Amino acid sequence: MSAHWRAIVRWLTPGMRVKRWVLLSVLSMGFLVVALLYGLGIDIVRAVYRTFPPEGPARYAILIGFLVLGAGGFTVSLSRLVRSIARGVSSDPRIKTSTMIYRRRRLARGPHVVALGGGTGLSTLLRGLKEETSNITAVVTVMDDGGSSGRLRSEIDVLPPGDVRNCILALAEDETELSDFFQHRFAAPEQLAGHSLGNLVLAGLEQASGGFDRAIEAMSHFLNIRGQVLPATLAKTNLVATMEDGAHVEGESELSSDPRRIVRLALSSGRVPAYESALDAIHQADLIVLGPGSLFTSLVPNLLVDGIASAIEASAAEKIIVANLMTQPGETTGLSHRDHLRILNEYVKLIRFDALFVNAAAADAALLAGYTDEEAEPVLDDLADPNEYGLRIVRADLVGTAPWAGKQTIKHDPWKLSRALVKETRAFRTLRPERDAG
Repeated sequence: MSAHWRAIVRWLTPGMRVKRWVLLSVLSMGFLVVALLYGLGIDIVRAVYRTFPPEGPARYAILIGFLVLGAGGFTVSLSRLVRSIARGVSSDPRIKTSTMIYRRRRLARGPHVVALGGGTGLSTLLRGLKEETSNITAVVTVMDDGGSSGRLRSEIDVLPPGDVRNCILALAEDETELSDFFQHRFAAPEQLAGHSLGNLVLAGLEQASGGFDRAIEAMSHFLNIRGQVLPATLAKTNLVATMEDGAHVEGESELSSDPRRIVRLALSSGRVPAYESALDAIHQADLIVLGPGSLFTSLVPNLLVDGIASAIEASAAEKIIVANLMTQPGETTGLSHRDHLRILNEYVKLIRFDALFVNAAAADAALLAGYTDEEAEPVLDDLADPNEYGLRIVRADLVGTAPWAGKQTIKHDPWKLSRALVKETRAFRTLRPERDAG
């Protein structure tokens, strides 16, 4: 079979909703032919019969020839038209039109997933999820006050764009080519040094559009992302940690570097309202994913926003937690998986959750050795099944590596994690027969 006909077969794959329109086109062409013959009159029809052989093998040869030419021309022209339109809107012209259409139809039928977190953990999850569904909502913490985001907060009074930028890039249709540009950090002059291009674009869009949510929408539109990225709140606030000795530390960057144990976390401005669209997404979700991410600086901050934790608890969606791979110096040093759950349970009722995904594979030994100097180690798996929260424990190979700050680091593998979610969650499993059959 030629490449052209293989493309047509793929184009007519079940579930792509193409065959109905092809059939309608053929029927419409038939009505058009009848109308033309009726309008031209019987004399023209008789003239056609007199022009061509009325019977015998020649008649059938001519009939078959005209049918092949007509059907072939119609098919080629229709497929070329679709291809031209599809390539005009495609982010990657190298992808076959049939593949792109099929992929988008399949992704559009995926479950509605809400993922909450921040930092690199959330963007890693999104990078794999976007290959399984395009109905994704990332709810991102906006309490970061360090690095480029912190400087922009203090200098031009905008919400921190760093985590939001990473999530938008992770969901972008063509991430590889764009991420290098938007992750680029300026070397000079001093006022720009250390700022990433993506952060500056978001900060500029916030000022130009008059709102951080509108800035996110604009950048998401530019990058043609699969799904949506939403801030947990539009309020400007900071994290305040109560340490084990009773002292209070304000600011995400400060508490991340403080070696003392964190006892309790709150917001500097007290109760802050959740972004309404984030609450709506949680109410409409089929699957809610909390983690992976830093316990005190990525996961808990979202749960401190007024209405987020209660919306999660009240949602009828399937709810899962993705456990961290490594402890973090100071912040979670010495904490096991059970300790992580105990702390999370102080901010959201884990009895409302369904499952916990835990990595069961060993990380690269050479990379692990490099974490020793940072006083970080794999999180101890001390979980019982059954447990006090009623969580189903899913243990799978979820570990991978990723470059960070100029070196290879141990991270969740986006595709291993997404495949585990597809295999082990009801939200994906109930849609799988429909996805397979079209």
